[in-house]
Amino acid sequence: MKVARFHAPGDIRIEDAPEPVAGPGELKIRVRNCSTCGTDAKIYKHGHHHIVPPRVMGHEIAGEVVDTGARVQVIAAIPCGTCAECRRGRQTICPNQESMGYHYDGGFAEYMIVPAKVLAVNGVNAIPDGVGFAEASVAEPLACVLNGQSLAGVGAGDDVVVMGAGPIGCLHVRLARARGAARVFLVDVNAERLAMAAELVRPDAAIDSDPVEQVLKLTGGRGADVVITAAASGAAQEQAVRMAARQGRVSFFGGLPKDNPIISLDSNLVHYRELTIVGANGSSPAHNAEALRLVAEGAVTVSDLITHRLALPQVLDGIDLVSRGAAIKVTIEP
Repeated sequence: MKVARFHAPGDIRIEDAPEPVAGPGELKIRVRNCSTCGTDAKIYKHGHHHIVPPRVMGHEIAGEVVDTGARVQVIAAIPCGTCAECRRGRQTICPNQESMGYHYDGGFAEYMIVPAKVLAVNGVNAIPDGVGFAEASVAEPLACVLNGQSLAGVGAGDDVVVMGAGPIGCLHVRLARARGAARVFLVDVNAERLAMAAELVRPDAAIDSDPVEQVLKLTGGRGADVVITAAASGAAQEQAVRMAARQGRVSFFGGLPKDNPIISLDSNLVHYRELTIVGANGSSPAHNAEALRLVAEGAVTVSDLITHRLALPQVLDGIDLVSRGAAIKVTIEP
């Protein structure tokens, strides 16, 4: 079979590999779709401390169980299920978390093995009728978005700002509307990408400059109830605090580069406006199941966000599209 293996930063190879064999408690899947994301682009450029090469990449996975033909979606982040955090229901911050495509070979392959650890935490979800494999693969990033908005308490009547018009930002816009937000504003410094995203998800306003000033103007000086930084930008995080309304919630959804994680924070704004700042880190198996349900019920449409469908030998083309912001969602079809 063909696989896309990471060997070193800047070195991903399409290679031949023996078809894998499932061991006790494992599941063999014929991969039908494995979508790409910004993390894949970062791994390609810089590697990752959890990846010991060579490693088959890909963590947004949907396919068929080889033995039964069952259509399934597979979680990316694997909680241990037994630590103090997992026992408290906090699986997204499991200190023993492992990941598909990092610790285990992922979905940029014709066939893959789902480890027993994934099945032990209910990490394999049946794809509902009417949901395609490509749509199901987008359930993984949607699950992360669902976790973030749950932590930030996005709800009915909120004015929500989403900073970052990539695929995650688009999913945030769609989910905020599904959760009853009154208005959703989309911000991005890349005017071309913003226009492409806005054409699809139709925010109430698309903002490509002076976001604090523009949000305050749009809200009559009040600010936004929720601001989500769906971009790896310290400047966006600083601006988010300044555009939040009194008792607003700010979600630091996008992590910052490890060599530049410090921002300037006016703590008096947090103090006097009674702001809440929350982090958001991945998703749990339950979030993945909920994301699939939202897609199946039509509450969150994802099919039109998939702008490119590529064959496995075109993985590098897909990563390049993601890196340049020239696509919304790219899916690989091995």
